[in-house]
Order: sequence, then C-alpha cells, then structure tokens
Amino acid sequence: MKTSLLLLASLLATLGTAQADTLQKIKDSGSISLGVRESSGLSYTLGNGKFVGFHTEMAERVIADLQKQLGLAKLEIKYQPVTSQNRIPLVQNGTVDLECGSTTNNATRQKDVSFAVTTYVEEVRIAVKANSGITGIAQLNGKSVATTTGTTSVQTLRKHERATGVDFKEVFGKDHADSFLLLESGRADAFVMDGSILAANIAKSKNPANFKIVGEVLSVEPIACMLRKDDVAFKKAVDGSIQGLIKSGDMAKLYDKWFMQPIPPANTRIGLLLSEATKAAWASPNDRPMEDYAKK
Repeated sequence: MKTSLLLLASLLATLGTAQADTLQKIKDSGSISLGVRESSGLSYTLGNGKFVGFHTEMAERVIADLQKQLGLAKLEIKYQPVTSQNRIPLVQNGTVDLECGSTTNNATRQKDVSFAVTTYVEEVRIAVKANSGITGIAQLNGKSVATTTGTTSVQTLRKHERATGVDFKEVFGKDHADSFLLLESGRADAFVMDGSILAANIAKSKNPANFKIVGEVLSVEPIACMLRKDDVAFKKAVDGSIQGLIKSGDMAKLYDKWFMQPIPPANTRIGLLLSEATKAAWASPNDRPMEDYAKK
C-alpha cells in the first residue's frame, strides 16, 4: 500500500512538473497561446481576430525572443481573448500560456498564478461626463458607479478614506467597453477603473471632449503579464526578454507608440505620459504585488 501511494505521489509530482514546463510545451507544439483583451487600454481588438496595444505588441516581442531561445524556425501565436472573470482559470488550466492584458499583480492572485516583472504601473481613477459636476469621491453619493465584473476597482473605491459615508449604487459591465457604455448612455454617473482603460475608452468614443478623468488616485497597481505558477524556467525567459526591452529602450518606444501617438482604429491619441511609478518599475525590474506599493 505504501509503495502504491509513493508511486502515485511520484506520478502526480511528475505530472505537475510536466504541466508547468511551458517552454517544452511551446517547443513540442510549435505554438503559444497568448491571452489578450478585447477592450483594455493595454490590449484590445480591431476585429477579425486582430489584437493590438502596448501589452500585446510587447508580448509579441517577448514571444519572438522565446522563439530564438528555443531554436524554432516558426512559432505560431494563438490569440486567446480573456475576460476579467476567466483569465486566471485559463492560465491555470493550460489554455493560456502567457496573459498580457491588464492584470494587477496582487498577493491573492500570486497564490494561484505567477507574474512576470511589472511592465506598467496603473493608477485607478474615476471617469465622468464633463458636464456632470462630479470632481471626486464626495460627489458620488447617491450616484450609480460602473465597474467591470471580475475587477477590484469598486472595492478599492469603497475602502478609500474619503469614501466614508458615501453611498453609491454599483452597476456592472461585462467588459470595459460595456462599462464605458453604461457611462456614455447615462445608466451610470461614473466609471471607476484603471486610468489607461478610462483614457483609451474616452479616446475611442464618438465625442471624447464629453468625458473627463477626475478625482483622487484611488490606488496604485502594478500591471504584469501572468503565467502558470512555479514554472521557473518560463518565468526566467519572459522576465529576461522584458528586461532586455527595457534596457534597449524599446519598451519606452513601445510606450510612446501606444500612448503618445495616434492609434487605430480611429487614429486617436490617448495622451497618457509615462508615470514616475512606471519609470521606477522599469529602473528596478521586480514582481512585487500591489500591497507593497501601499506600504509607506
């Protein structure tokens, strides 16, 4: 009986190791599954299976480095759209090998997945209609606030020291575009989300001047690519590629392309300057969770 249990434990351990050997999986299949978003500020779709954005193009550069490292003549990228709700399970179960959308690295998620080094530091803000009179948290009392299902932004808003005694109704969008539509159509008075997502949705709207980002910075969150837990070799390869992009200046060029220049589909400019927090993350690459950023 003991021998059988030992054999079973050994087999499970072997299976676990094999499951987490993403580099071998990529080499054997000649393909990699990249988790992308459909309406994020860092990753979005142009339709017909075409995905673009700062994080998407960065991931494609990382994958090109993986192809060289593995000595593959060709490496097919399979773009897998993910949502805020399903992104972690799809990484865990092997459907997605690398997710580069707009995922916050936090301590809770680190129990289930691993994160590459931080590539963007986000500030959670509030978007409103320009004529709403809302300038911050205090004016949200009695209002409807939109957020995207599976995200942490409204919890962050409720925990903010200035939200004490502020009573608002929460309404949910199924994705970021849907949440912005709640604001645009008047079904919500505000949309609370990552600043890059708010700015991108405003830039892509019919009348960008009708909206503005207001109020306090609700939280500072490190955004990073997500991969399966305890896959040391794959994380090392991904981190090494990202650090190479930072060192060469290519990461800064990618940022300029996607945030400071006109971008598809409407040839609009998001216009978000590179933050000091993101510069600091690039200067000292790390995979620290957002809880570390909250420490004084």
